[in-house]
Amino acid sequence: MAEERDNSGSRRLRVFLRTHRFLLAVLILAAGALLSALAIGYFTPLGSAQPFTTINGITNQPNGANYNLLFVIVGPIVAIIGAYFVGAYVIARRKFEHLMQTRSKAEFLRNIPELEQLLWELTPLDEERYFEKRVELRVRR
Repeated sequence: MAEERDNSGSRRLRVFLRTHRFLLAVLILAAGALLSALAIGYFTPLGSAQPFTTINGITNQPNGANYNLLFVIVGPIVAIIGAYFVGAYVIARRKFEHLMQTRSKAEFLRNIPELEQLLWELTPLDEERYFEKRVELRVRR
């Protein structure tokens, strides 16, 4: 019984992650940009500007812990990962929309492998649209 709860919980998590994939990618990109901006604000003359003086006082502890050094490394890495996720989603969305506009059954059949590959990157609603299109064109599989 506990196993069923774990499976349903992990399934709900997977559905949530697939449904909100673009929002999460944008949040990762924004977090990376914020960390990079904090690092830039500490190591450049911008550190004397008002918002950075307060932030630098918090991130550079008097006991020796300087989190800004961590921001220099982690910020760009997280920003690059976020940019990759956003770009992959946007490209997959564009290709999917282009392939779904076809009216020809033959063209749709040629593009089924690519469409199914793109569905891994997109939301469950797009998967439903794909199945509706298959029914509309009377494609069996």
